[in-house]
Parts: sequence; structure tokens; C-alpha cells
Amino acid sequence: MVNQTIRQHGLQRMTRYLCKLTGAVPSSYYRWLRAEESRQLRAFADERDGYLIKEHYFALNGKAGAQAIKMRLERKSCVVMNHKKIRRLMSKFNLVATIRRSNPYRKMAKSTQEHQTCPNLLKRQFDQGEPEKVLLTDITYLRYGNGQWAYLSCVKDGATKQILAHYLSSSLELSIVEQTIYRLLERLDGNIHPAAIFHSDQGIHYTHPKIRNLVSKAGFIQSMSRKGNCWDNASMESFFGHMKDDLTYKDSESLHELRARVDDYISYYNSERYQWGLKKMTPDEFEATEKLTFFRKIIDFIC
Repeated sequence: MVNQTIRQHGLQRMTRYLCKLTGAVPSSYYRWLRAEESRQLRAFADERDGYLIKEHYFALNGKAGAQAIKMRLERKSCVVMNHKKIRRLMSKFNLVATIRRSNPYRKMAKSTQEHQTCPNLLKRQFDQGEPEKVLLTDITYLRYGNGQWAYLSCVKDGATKQILAHYLSSSLELSIVEQTIYRLLERLDGNIHPAAIFHSDQGIHYTHPKIRNLVSKAGFIQSMSRKGNCWDNASMESFFGHMKDDLTYKDSESLHELRARVDDYISYYNSERYQWGLKKMTPDEFEATEKLTFFRKIIDFIC
């Protein structure tokens, strides 16, 4: 403020007086004056380097961060530039990369260690020969309408391949998993397998203390896939893949319409979609057969 006032009105003889009024130090003002040339050179260099960065930024349609631009500068323009300087200039010229950013909530969870993982109890043994013993769960993304996103949470029986519970939401808040578990418990109606395993990935929903407590109170043993290993929950991923191939959902005009289509598909999947691995039966048919076989074994054992 003092510097601009003195330069604008030519009040050099009043420098000390103006500095005193504003609480500024006169030596700082003179230091600023002496650095005028270097500031101009730095501004010129920023303009020159900023132009070069913009060239690569727009060449990548704005989907480039500082590291990507640094590599392109070295390969395409033979220019070596520090990535910190690139970030500073991108900020200065308002070049915001439209790329996936880190999740601050995930960082917070890691730093506080509030979210805890569980060991992988399944080790890809999804079918343990008993209905409702292995409960696989995950969340998938569904894009519909004019770019809207919906999120589908499901629980799948590892033995019968039935979808035991599902919940579709427009939000990824914790309630999506809570509601899925409540629906699962309603479906099981108190008949919890004594060794039931609730298996998921290490997503923040499943490591959250609230969900872990809910799973424990329900009587399930919690299990989680190894970090970054999708094969540890391949059976659940397989269902989502088949659903997205079979179901026409992208032209849904509302969440209500999408929910109806998903409900219809899961009903079809459970009761009408025959599977080779289920002795050419539907999941519902296979579940009924397996339970009948189980009860017969009990009766034979008693008799």
C-alpha cells in the first residue's frame, strides 16, 4: 500500500512519514525498490514459462497435472522445469487439472487410524457349500440420464449366487451400506448362520467404526479383500459385470426409474437367470435345492 502510494504520487520526500503512518519499515520499502528489476525479470520468465505450460495443458484437454506436464516438457520441448514451479505457475494462470483427486476423507481415516481393516478370511473360497454363510458385498457406480450418477450396494450369497439385499442411492454417504445391511437382516429374518462371513473390500464404508459395529452386532464375522486386489471379491464383481451387460439403464430419466429397472433385474437374476455353475438352475432354485438337501441330511442323521 505504501509502495503504491509513494510511486503513484511521487511522494519520495515523505517516505519515512508515510511508512510511519502505516506501520511499514522504510528499509523494506527501499529493498522493494531495489528488487524492481528482478521482479520484472521474474514476471517475464513466468509469462514465458506459463505460455509453454499452457501449450501442453491445452494439448491434453486440461487433463494434465504438474507431473504430466513436467514429463511432456522434457520429452516434447526439451525443457527441464521443477514440478513445484509448474504447480505455482498453473495456480498463477488458473490452470486446474480436471483429473481424479485424492480423497481427503480417506487421508483423514488413515491419519487417525480410526478406520481399521480386517484379515481376508475367504482367500477366494467364495462357495463354502452352505447357503447364507458367505456374504459378499460391494458398491458399483451407475451413470444414467444426463450425466447423473447413482450407486448400487449389494450383498451376494457366495454359495447360491443370490442377491440377498441391495440398495440404490444418489449418494455415497455411509447410509448406503447401513440400509443394505438392514435389508439383509430383514431378508435373513433372524436366521443368521453361526459362522456367517461378511466379506468386502477395504473401502472407507466398510472400515468405518459405525459399519464395523453394525456388522458385529448382526452376528457376522467381518472379512476384507487384500488392498488393491479385485480378485479377492471376484464373485461380487462378476455380478456387477453381468448386470451392466444385461441391463439397459443408461437412458433412465430419473433415479426412481433407474431404481425400478435395477429392482426388476435383480428379481430376474435371482428367479429366472439360469447359471451353468448352479447345475443349470437359477439362484433361487439352487438355494431351495441346497436347503432341501441340507434338511434331508439332518433327518437322516437323526433317524
